[in-house]
Amino acid sequence: MTDRNQALFDRAQQRIPGGVNSPVRAFKAVGGTPRFVQRAQGAHFWDANGQKYIDYIGSWGPMILGHGHPAVLEAVQKAALDGFSFGAPTEREVELAEEIVKLVPSIDMVRLVSSGTEAGMSAIRLARGATGRKKIVKFEGCYHGHADALLVKAGSGLATFGNPTSAGVPPEVVQHTLVLEYNNLEQLEAAFQEHGADIACLMIEPIAGNMNFVRASVPFMTRCRELCTQHGALLAFDEVMTGFRVALGGAQSVYAQLIPGFEPDMTVMGKVIGGGMPLAAFGAKRAVMEQLAPLGGVYQAGTLSGNPVATACGLATLKQIQQPGFYEALSARTQQLTAGLQSAADAAGLPFATDSQGGMFGFFLMDTLPQNYATVMTTDGPRFNRFFHGMLDRGVYFAPALYEAGFVSAAHTEADVAATVAAARDVFATL
Repeated sequence: MTDRNQALFDRAQQRIPGGVNSPVRAFKAVGGTPRFVQRAQGAHFWDANGQKYIDYIGSWGPMILGHGHPAVLEAVQKAALDGFSFGAPTEREVELAEEIVKLVPSIDMVRLVSSGTEAGMSAIRLARGATGRKKIVKFEGCYHGHADALLVKAGSGLATFGNPTSAGVPPEVVQHTLVLEYNNLEQLEAAFQEHGADIACLMIEPIAGNMNFVRASVPFMTRCRELCTQHGALLAFDEVMTGFRVALGGAQSVYAQLIPGFEPDMTVMGKVIGGGMPLAAFGAKRAVMEQLAPLGGVYQAGTLSGNPVATACGLATLKQIQQPGFYEALSARTQQLTAGLQSAADAAGLPFATDSQGGMFGFFLMDTLPQNYATVMTTDGPRFNRFFHGMLDRGVYFAPALYEAGFVSAAHTEADVAATVAAARDVFATL
C-alpha cells in the first residue's frame, strides 16, 4: 500500500519550507514521517492512510472538549451562515470579553487578537507603554511566541541579557530582554537588584509547556510577585497554554489557592478560548488596558481580531467547560493516564517522572521532575524517540518532541487511557 503520509510530505516539501507550517510538525526531533491528519472526532484522529490514533496533543491544547463537540460545531455552523468576517464590531466579541473577565478576576478589560504570538508581543508593548520602561524579564525554556524580542536564550552568568536564537533577529532587538533560569531565586533577585527600575514586565509561563511540563515553585512565584510589586514592574502570566486548560480560572487560580491574595498584573491567553479557531487575547486591570489605542498611545490592531466565527467557537467552548464537575472529571482522567504510565515504567525498571494539572500533563525519562530547562535538556532523547515511535505504531499520538506537554480532553474515555497504558507497557519492555 502506498504511504499517503510520505507522499503528501514529499509534495509539501516542494512548496512549504520543511514541508510544514509550524516546525514541530516536521518530526525532525523524533525522525520519521509526519502524520497528515484527514479528520478527527472526540479523542481520536485519522491520518492520510486511514490509521486511527488516540490524540494527546489536541491541536496543542485547544481541544479541551475533544474534536467535533456537537454544541461547538452547531455554534460555528450557525455563525458561518451569518458571515465569516466583517472588520467591524460584533456582539459576540463583547460576550466573549465579558465571559473571560467573569472567569479571571485579575482582568478588568481584554483585547482579542488572532494568535498567542500576537497576544504576547502586544502585552509586552503595552507593559512598556504603561510603565515607560524598556527592559523585560523572561525565563529560559518558556516560549511566548515568535516575536523578535522573545526569541532569546540565556547569556553567561547571572542576570545577563539574552542572545538571539533565530536568524533574522539582530542583537540590538533583544538587548533589553533579560533571560533567567526558571525557578532560580538567586538569578531573580540579582536581576531586580541590578535592573529593577528599568524593568517593564516579567513574563512567565506559570506552568511551562514548552520544556515539557515544568511548574514554577510556590516560593519562586511568590518572589516574582513581590519583586514586581516592589519595583513597579508588571507581572505578566502567559496562559496561552494553561488558560482554562489546567483549571477554570487558569494557572493563576491554582497559585491563588497557594499564595494568599495572589494575582498577576497582565494575562496572555489563547488556545482554549478559541476552541480550536485562531483566537487569543491579552488582558489586565482597567488602568493598564486603557493605555491601548484608541484610548491611549499604545498602538495595536488586527483585521481579523474578534473574528465572528472564532468567537462563536470560543464562547461555546467556555460555556461547556463551566458545567458542574467538568474539571474534576478531566483531572481524574489525566491522573489516570499519568499514574498508568508511571506504573508501566516502574514495572519495566525505567526512570520515569510525571506531573499534571487539570487536562495538561508531562513526563520525563528521568528519576525526578526537572525544575528548569537545563535539567530538562539532560533527559534521554534517543530513548524518548524510540518510545514515541513505539506508541505511534500502536495508535497513540504523543507530541513528536521531547520538550512538549501533552493534553487530555473530556472526550478521552477510560478505555482510551487503558489502551494507552497497555501500549506503553509493551513499548517500555523494549527500551
